[in-house]
Amino acid sequence: MAHLNVKPDPAYLKYQSMQKVRHKYFRWTPRTARITFIYVAVIPSIMGYIAYKTDGLWDFRAKRKGDLIYEK
Repeated sequence: MAHLNVKPDPAYLKYQSMQKVRHKYFRWTPRTARITFIYVAVIPSIMGYIAYKTDGLWDFRAKRKGDLIYEK
């Protein structure tokens, strides 16, 4: 019963179809390889290093007023 009263924008429809088949046109270039390496290896390594170095430094459980959360 409820029909579309306004014709969809052709540019939006073209953009939508381009997004659906984007994976078919992906190509490994030095730029995409560098970005992928950063997101897959560098950032998780940095986060892991930070987590390893700060493990056990803070204790948030059962602290009273005036107690420090720093446990080193």
